[in-house]
Amino acid sequence: MRPRWNRNAFVYLLILVAVVALFYRFAAPSPEPTEIPLSEVAALVKAGKVEKISVEGDILTLTVREGNGLTEKTSRKESDAGLTEALLNLGVTQEQLSGIKEIVYEPPSRTGDWVSLLLSYLPLVGFGLLLMFMLRQAQSGNNQALSFGKSRHRLVTGDKPNVTFEDVAGVDEAKEELSEIVDFLREPEKFTTLGARIPKGVLLVGAPGTGKTLMARAVAGEAGAPFFNISGSEFVEMFVGVGASRVRDLFEQAKQKSPCIVFVDEIDAVGRHRGSGLGGSHDEREQTLNQILVEMDGFDTDTKVIVIAATNRPDILDPALLRPGRFDRRVVMDRPDMNGRKAILEVHARGKPLADDVDLLTVAKTTPGFTGADIENLLNEAALLAARRDKKAIGMEELQEAVERVVAGPERRSRLIRDEEKEIIAYHEAGHALVMHELPKCDPVHKVSIIARGMALGYTIHLPEDDRYLVSRTKFEDDIAATLGGRAAEEIVFDDVTTGANQDMQEVTKLARAMVMQYGMSKDLGPRTFGRKEELIFLGREISEQRDYSEMVAQKIDEEIKDIITRNYERAKSILTGQRQKLEEIAKKLVEQETLDGPEFEAMFAQS
Repeated sequence: MRPRWNRNAFVYLLILVAVVALFYRFAAPSPEPTEIPLSEVAALVKAGKVEKISVEGDILTLTVREGNGLTEKTSRKESDAGLTEALLNLGVTQEQLSGIKEIVYEPPSRTGDWVSLLLSYLPLVGFGLLLMFMLRQAQSGNNQALSFGKSRHRLVTGDKPNVTFEDVAGVDEAKEELSEIVDFLREPEKFTTLGARIPKGVLLVGAPGTGKTLMARAVAGEAGAPFFNISGSEFVEMFVGVGASRVRDLFEQAKQKSPCIVFVDEIDAVGRHRGSGLGGSHDEREQTLNQILVEMDGFDTDTKVIVIAATNRPDILDPALLRPGRFDRRVVMDRPDMNGRKAILEVHARGKPLADDVDLLTVAKTTPGFTGADIENLLNEAALLAARRDKKAIGMEELQEAVERVVAGPERRSRLIRDEEKEIIAYHEAGHALVMHELPKCDPVHKVSIIARGMALGYTIHLPEDDRYLVSRTKFEDDIAATLGGRAAEEIVFDDVTTGANQDMQEVTKLARAMVMQYGMSKDLGPRTFGRKEELIFLGREISEQRDYSEMVAQKIDEEIKDIITRNYERAKSILTGQRQKLEEIAKKLVEQETLDGPEFEAMFAQS
């Protein structure tokens, strides 16, 4: 961009100079001496009015006395005669010539002629340069039009990798799968001698933030082979055929540098089910997908181009992409477990000074469900907090605060809450915490606070003791009862309810509906699912749910959902009524100090 800017600036400067030259030449001409014939010069000399004559070639500059002042006049003489000879020929005597006080002979100069010539032709030159500039701009536009179908990939040679497998943690199985591809690119004979065929395509699947793109960058750093990087959205344009042209150009260049790797990020932008777009079979996205399918496994199969793609929506990809011969292998980038989170914390903690009290294993236990991106954000937030507090190292306090900022948002201590509402919030959060403590399947209470964070006026954080992959019906019901504990506490203490439980109501309704309709956990309706969700493929969003059950069953579903919620609401009320004194104690302490940590909360039960 900088060279083009410099060229444009130079053209604009020339245009400005031309305009200024025109202005000074025509709009504001400088005063010039009056030119007179040589005979009049002779008459002035005879009259004794000439004070000085400057001779520069054939040009004479006279200083003439008129009245009480002096004026300048110019004249010209013949080239073959000197000044004295020319004046003597016109009748001037030697005595009259001696009356001139000073006669100066100067060497002839061409500067004035050059300046005059430049001022005369500069506007024409400026106009010519402007015309050339416009023609070049038009030519550049034509070149851009010709290169419109070229691929917009980025090529990484791998000579100086910025990311390697050491920078990726928590996904050991995925690294093992992709290490095989790196080994193939380094030593293909190791596989070909055994008749093995390396997968042509590897699909990285996982939730947003699990490190799919980071893993692809690590493969580029480890392989040492040419690595083509492009996003799926860069194929598609509003013009028909451009996407397919870019796919062809990408694979043509990749084949010239084979063996190599082509990484397509967010492939679902072009790889969705065909036949579902607004444009029918001639939809531009579908033509691009068709070309990708042909290039990966078409008529010409003797290529050593490995395609790695990433998506978090594998369910909407076209089946032809996922068949053997194209994306043969699917590598799942799952959310890391506790050990994986600890390893990711160690990776992102490099270069950050940590205090002696920091225990990354404890931080890993308090971050269930966090992805690699969440953990990176967590450490960055902790570093910002430490800098804001003028600390030289990141302490455990900053890390715990960062966890809460990522989960619930920043504190909003500036929000003014009346004492009456503050008391209601305290009882609400105390109700959540107390029911969680009493029910065996609920996770331990990590922190209870009535300080507003994000959109919440208060919050209760409960963290599992270990990673959990299966959830039982009893666990679901205990969680519903704990979620309803806040509303139950309001009703018991104040004999009234508020809007503070709005989010709780949405959460328990969603959970109870999932128990009945998705997980088959209803005793009356039996172990089956209800309803089939449909989505608009080209939007990737759910738009409807197709009923595969009758109205009578729908009524039973509603009744079952209501029964689950009501039953567990009564359980929460029963627990809080039986522990009314402890509820009062927790709420009072929350009003006094606003926050209760997990150990402090558990100590209140140990005392009783």
